[in-house]
Amino acid sequence: MDYRQRTLKDEVSCTGIGLHSGQTVSLTIRPSPPDTGIRFTRNDILGHPAIKAHYENVVDTNLSTTIGLNGFRVSTIEHLMAAFFGLGIDNARVEVDGPEIPIMDGSAAPFVFLIKSAGIKEQKNPKRFIVIKKPFEIREGGRSVAICPSNDLKITYSIGFNHPLIRTQKYQLHFSGKDFVEEISRARTFGFLRDIQTLRENGLAMGGSLDNAIVIDDFRVLNEDGLRYKDEFVRHKILDFIGDLAVLGCPVIGHFVIQKSGHLLNHQVLHQLMANREYWIDLAYKDPSKYIENSVRIPTFGSLEPASPRLASLS
Repeated sequence: MDYRQRTLKDEVSCTGIGLHSGQTVSLTIRPSPPDTGIRFTRNDILGHPAIKAHYENVVDTNLSTTIGLNGFRVSTIEHLMAAFFGLGIDNARVEVDGPEIPIMDGSAAPFVFLIKSAGIKEQKNPKRFIVIKKPFEIREGGRSVAICPSNDLKITYSIGFNHPLIRTQKYQLHFSGKDFVEEISRARTFGFLRDIQTLRENGLAMGGSLDNAIVIDDFRVLNEDGLRYKDEFVRHKILDFIGDLAVLGCPVIGHFVIQKSGHLLNHQVLHQLMANREYWIDLAYKDPSKYIENSVRIPTFGSLEPASPRLASLS
């Protein structure tokens, strides 16, 4: 039962391109003490200001999730946050020398590899879990996020696009670290060829390419190797949702049923849910038998063993 907090055993680094900024960014992830959460540090700014990955610090949700504090920001954190959540990492310090987390290949898989390469360390303090006790829902036009009580964490996600390659896709994830790594983490961000010029005219997607995104024209996928999964689009939406959910700072036990959501609605749900305490309770037990007594099934976040072969960096 993975009820204790986790951090990394060693530090690990990578370099990549920011999806929207187009800047080359170096990133280092370091171990962190219990109960400190995930903190981002801007090493390129005088004084190396730090900010906690927390829903109250989310300042922008336009095509990515951005956290900000006292005038400095770190954007496109969702894929790295999904990797932390998927592997059960509660505490880490993320140092970057630019305004955006590198996009890598457009998925969370490179970050999963980096974390596993560094090794995962279990800490003494128990995790905190938010357990949903009453159904909760937000609707906005044709978009919605509903949360129902459940003994474990499940995510059911549906999308719909007026495009012959996507149409309607639906996927249900019964969360575990293994299923996250194998079924979700490799799903890449995607976009439409017709939108690229407009995005770049607005200073977005400046670093986007076929190396870090699925690009679709009116009829086909332009990436030479095609899709990693036939329903890669909805799987990536689940990846994004997990990354947004991770800024709560602790796992949620409940069944999420999501229709066509995005970063903005995801974060609206977090704010409204946390403001209405009657819908949830939080648990943090040092004795794992207490979770069984409360009919709570703790997610399995995966092995503590490092990846093999071990690599200290990825470029």
